[in-house]
Amino acid sequence: MEQIRKRQLNKKATKQRILKRFQSRSAPMYFVFSLVILLFTMILSVSYGAAQINWTVITESLLRFDEQNTQHLILYDLRFPRVLAAALIGAFLAISGVIMQGLTRNPLASPSIMGVSSGAGFMIAFALALFPHTSQIGMVLWAFTGAGLGASMVFSVGLFSKRGLTPVKLALAGAAVSALLQSASTMLAMYFNVTRDISFWYAGNIAGISASNVRLALIIALIGFISAGLLSRSLTLMSLGDEVAKSLGQRTGLVRVCGILIVLLLTGTAVSISGTIGFIGLIIPHITKKIIGMDYRWLIPFSAVIGAWLLVTADIAARMVNPPYETPVGALTAMIGVPFFLFLARKEGGGLI
Repeated sequence: MEQIRKRQLNKKATKQRILKRFQSRSAPMYFVFSLVILLFTMILSVSYGAAQINWTVITESLLRFDEQNTQHLILYDLRFPRVLAAALIGAFLAISGVIMQGLTRNPLASPSIMGVSSGAGFMIAFALALFPHTSQIGMVLWAFTGAGLGASMVFSVGLFSKRGLTPVKLALAGAAVSALLQSASTMLAMYFNVTRDISFWYAGNIAGISASNVRLALIIALIGFISAGLLSRSLTLMSLGDEVAKSLGQRTGLVRVCGILIVLLLTGTAVSISGTIGFIGLIIPHITKKIIGMDYRWLIPFSAVIGAWLLVTADIAARMVNPPYETPVGALTAMIGVPFFLFLARKEGGGLI
């Protein structure tokens, strides 16, 4: 009994030493700085648009809302829901990318590349075609199911590969599965005459998001962020490899299941609200790891803030490209993400592409 207790104490002490080694002293400073930048960008996003609204009016609407004031109504009905949705969706996709790369130890893992986003989009297309009056919560459930379907199809490719899913094989499998699911969505759209509805989801757009969408996203955010935070210590230890993590008492199978469920929930919610916005989950983890290292206790919240900032900034840019018309924000994130993806694929693939 005494020996078992000593072994447990030794494991705990070793775990603490490892976590302390990963800890970055500058992480809190970077996090606070990025949070300030995010808040400033969100205020800029709220003030910019077809109707320019200065910061004084924004402050007045928050402190003393006036239903007779047109600018106050624009803020509460359009601007506030839009900027909050952009921040939450960016955070959802960034956290999903961090967790996927942590679980698979694959630098190319992300919701858009591993079939998660396209699977969610396919099931939303299915719901729009056959169940057009589905509620917003129902859409999230459909997207959750589709996200699992897409990821399962990509990982099943590994069963037929002698050497498993290398980074490049993952990218190729994800591209093939995404193309298949998007083609199936297009066929559904044409057959059931819902092309315009489905085109919104595949363009990726956050214009016209309602307050009810934001309320639902806030509930999911509370669940997803807390769950990801609870998983962060285990992800840090799993970055050392499964054998080391198991020797330190980590239940790697349970951690993977919990991590996958969090990814499906966050990505499915993001797609059900805004459509498929790609590459945020690919780009952000690499940027944040370069800045603060591999401590997931800070990596997850820092990635959430940077992901939120990127999508809010992309939304501002989408309104500036061709005013008064708006460019789908998914097109802008793709313009940034595709070159980044090709660079990573070439680097991790040893020059195969």
